[in-house]
Amino acid sequence: MTETVYDYIIVGGGTAGCVLAHRLSADPDVRILLLEAGGRDNHPMIHMPIGFAKMTSGPHLWGYSTVPQIHANNREIPYAQARVIGGGSSINAEVFTRGVPDDFDRWAEEEGCKGWSFEEIQPYFLRSEGNSILADQWHGTEGGLGVSNLQDPQPMTLAFVQACQELGLPYNPDFNGSSQAGCGVYQVTVRDGRRCSTARGFLKPVLQRPNLNVHTGATVHKIIIEKGRAQAVDYIHRGKHRRTAAEREIIVAAGAIGTPKLMMLSGVGPADHLDSHGITVTHDLPGVGENLNDHFGIDIVAELTGHYSLDKYNTWYRAVLAGLQYALFKSGPITSNVVEGGAFWFTDTANSQPDLQFHFLAGAGAEAGVPSVPKGSSGITLNSYTLRPKSRGTVRLRSQKPDDPPLIDPNFLSHPDDLRIAVEGVKVSREIFAQKSLQKYISQLRYPDSNVQSQSDFEAYARQYGRTSYHPTCTCKMGIDELAVVDPQCQVRGIDALRICDCSIMPSLIGSNTNAVTVMIAEKASDMIRGIC
Repeated sequence: MTETVYDYIIVGGGTAGCVLAHRLSADPDVRILLLEAGGRDNHPMIHMPIGFAKMTSGPHLWGYSTVPQIHANNREIPYAQARVIGGGSSINAEVFTRGVPDDFDRWAEEEGCKGWSFEEIQPYFLRSEGNSILADQWHGTEGGLGVSNLQDPQPMTLAFVQACQELGLPYNPDFNGSSQAGCGVYQVTVRDGRRCSTARGFLKPVLQRPNLNVHTGATVHKIIIEKGRAQAVDYIHRGKHRRTAAEREIIVAAGAIGTPKLMMLSGVGPADHLDSHGITVTHDLPGVGENLNDHFGIDIVAELTGHYSLDKYNTWYRAVLAGLQYALFKSGPITSNVVEGGAFWFTDTANSQPDLQFHFLAGAGAEAGVPSVPKGSSGITLNSYTLRPKSRGTVRLRSQKPDDPPLIDPNFLSHPDDLRIAVEGVKVSREIFAQKSLQKYISQLRYPDSNVQSQSDFEAYARQYGRTSYHPTCTCKMGIDELAVVDPQCQVRGIDALRICDCSIMPSLIGSNTNAVTVMIAEKASDMIRGIC
């Protein structure tokens, strides 16, 4: 039975969905329903910047893994996808980077996405950003996404930045400014010592609007499409089956994995795949679930000669003291996002833009599945990845049952250029750890050990230790070619009143972290929906 009719139904209360709810509900004459499968962001670790280290596994995730990765030793790699209001912005490492202008000009000029050049999307970056430090043509100060400098970077992070400079990388105080190349301390999506997810920055301030309803714990099973138009959604909420209609549009913002899954369950996708699962084909759209593009990060880990990193807070008494300091003063180690430092650099300085990104973690074993150091010791970690990987994978249905997890195949390292650049990243990482500013603290390099020397050794290491960097994109890509799922207005091709507005519409992966870009997509899409642009 169809329930209350809304103007807009937003499926997915993640990074993009919270922004969309904020912007669309600003018009008091429209009725908005936001549906999120996960729960509220009540867990205290979500709001502590250091809580990222506890969020790469646990109850706020869907519990996905990839299918065996044939170019990565057939490993089934854990694939963290958020299941909580705020989505990835509630569990990520809070690193604030957004790529370079060339990334977006490529979308517009080479990939059929008219209207998405850097000049055209920059106002949405500025509108969304609430930077507490920087204010120039590259940065906004009034937006909902709080951005700040780390209060007190860890000594190991500062040593990392110095080691990079000793290797020849210039210091860069702003990776989102006129130049991306170099090393430095990341800005983070933290406001007043607390994580600023889009749930906190965009959704919470408008929850009292009478025209906005938010249902958490609401799992959408199907979009009802009749006569070429999206009409309603079927979902389970509080144990009951519900069907709710939308008069204007249904907007899917369930992310690069959830969005194609829902589309296919609704009969929209590759006809042969849907037929194989007994799903009635509503609209044959071959690109749904294709083109999965993700960063394949590879870690190196060093053991330290003493307790110089955040690992020293693994002891209960230090953890208690840190907790008290944070509770009383919003200061101390809990204000760290762990992934404090970073760099963008070149495998070939003839390149116009960096092709490697590095994340320095002031600890070891902070993320699920990452190697650590012996118990009782302290360590540091450096992760690197190819910024614009050429490997492409898929998201497919396991069955027609909505509760079954999808088949996720990023197809990591399937392109030889990705492996080549990834290996260079590991080599550069090891060189950074060999510089004097870090060497004076390092007891030994645990991963990779001294036996990794030859090119084939490094390739084997990359295949064994690489993992997702939590940046899946492009599975319902925007464009005009045969695999494009949405047009440059984010409208699903061939179906009226249905849009996709999340990271799945990226035509290709940008050369940085993806959270800020997803926020920008939602900002621009909200203006499109309202007829402003």
